[in-house]
Amino acid sequence: MAIDLEAARRAAHLARIEVEEEDLPAIASELSSILEFMERLNEVDVEGVEPMSTVTPMKLKRREDVVLRVSDQAEILSNAPETRQGFFAVPKVVE
Repeated sequence: MAIDLEAARRAAHLARIEVEEEDLPAIASELSSILEFMERLNEVDVEGVEPMSTVTPMKLKRREDVVLRVSDQAEILSNAPETRQGFFAVPKVVE
């Protein structure tokens, strides 16, 4: 898919970057080459390949769940600058 100058100009506008008129052909060419590469990726046979989140195998560090001392409500709320009806009171931030 080839990107023309008008599409490159529009992409620069949408990205909120200022591009000189003489630089548009180079940008259009670069965008075209990126899209051509992406089209080539669509030709790769990925049947049976599992999706992955990282290229290196990683194991999550696990820890045992341990029940810790449970503080009572009064103790927790004692750290709050303001409370109402047994809850933390915070200023309204959304109208």
